[in-house]
Amino acid sequence: MTMTANAPSPSVSLPQNIVTLVTTVLIAGAFSTVAFDFFGKSLSPMLGFGGLAPVPLANGVIKTLFGTGYTPGAHALHYFAGMIAYPAGWVLIAEPLRRRFAPQVHWLIAATVYGVALWVWALFFMAHLVAGNPPFLGWGTITWVALVGHVLFALITAMVAHLRRNA
Repeated sequence: MTMTANAPSPSVSLPQNIVTLVTTVLIAGAFSTVAFDFFGKSLSPMLGFGGLAPVPLANGVIKTLFGTGYTPGAHALHYFAGMIAYPAGWVLIAEPLRRRFAPQVHWLIAATVYGVALWVWALFFMAHLVAGNPPFLGWGTITWVALVGHVLFALITAMVAHLRRNA
């Protein structure tokens, strides 16, 4: 059997909306994670507030789940959450729900709420219930730095998704 010049290519291609979705999640995740880390590890301490430590927190989760910590895995967990899981949560769940059930709510407001939800997830569920730290890390300065960091993360994620959708 020979293929003619006009025959379709046997290669498989993903639908364009899947490629766009994955690209949006990865771009949003990259920008948001860099902003979160810059704010939490550089800017906040420069301003005299606490510095965020997402990798040690992730290592605490790993230690609880597997009996011993693993720093390379903690870095991977931090970057997986920031580059894929959290932005995918916005793109696949939060923003579609907002558009369907509350289209009158501006995406900036919804993103702020999403950032607060990420903060609750990180500091109550993961840090407290899984890793065994005090709820919301004891309500110290780090608690509020983490709140600002997670809201900043969500706002940047939503902005990237909004810009790509409306480009």
